[in-house]
Amino acid sequence: MHTQLKAIIFDVDGTIADTERYGHLPAANDAMRELGLDITWHWDTFKDWINTIPGNVNRLKYSLKKEGYTQQKIERLAEAFAPLKKSIYINKYLPNLQLREGVVPLIRQTISEGVRLAIVSTSYESQIKALLQSQLAEFYKYFDPILGKESGRKTENDGFLHKKCLDILNIKPPEAIVIEDSQNGLDAAICADIPTVVFYNDYTVGSPFEGAKLIAPNMAGYTLEKLIEHCFKVDNFSKVVNF
Repeated sequence: MHTQLKAIIFDVDGTIADTERYGHLPAANDAMRELGLDITWHWDTFKDWINTIPGNVNRLKYSLKKEGYTQQKIERLAEAFAPLKKSIYINKYLPNLQLREGVVPLIRQTISEGVRLAIVSTSYESQIKALLQSQLAEFYKYFDPILGKESGRKTENDGFLHKKCLDILNIKPPEAIVIEDSQNGLDAAICADIPTVVFYNDYTVGSPFEGAKLIAPNMAGYTLEKLIEHCFKVDNFSKVVNF
């Protein structure tokens, strides 16, 4: 094992599980219906918003503005929407979400090798913890820290949240590997100078992922040794691309 590696920092949505299409989107639609709104978001639109409009509250505000709602009404509905959507997501959709291929073996090996686990995400920490407790209960205690929306903005913030994670772990950037699925997440990790690998999904596929140490469709077959080989060997940058 590479003695330099001390932590694996995971993104959550789209990386650990397919949360966006099968969790956040239907939960948002349910919440809007419960609020009496005649608005339904469809996946083709929603997947474009993932990288352009951060957070479902902002997506709701955008939709309501297009529908001609006053700013006062928009703010009132957004305030009611946030906790309602979160509750629906956690209680109705989260228990049935599918983990992405290869996640469990990689997490299990990381723990067995004594490498620490952490989370840096744009999601609410309560949602992250609920997902881990539901789908990865045996490993939950090993994820520390778990940094989400409440801890600061992850993207377009000069790598702030990744740097905060490094500070908490008391490690340097070359002692960690970030696992991401998106261009925005990759950019944030690179701002913190952390070697980053990308396992894309059906809505991030085709992004350039410039600066990633590895690009692949899922984690199946990727051991710690393979990630280390891609991230730390000089002049051994290798893209595995199946776009």
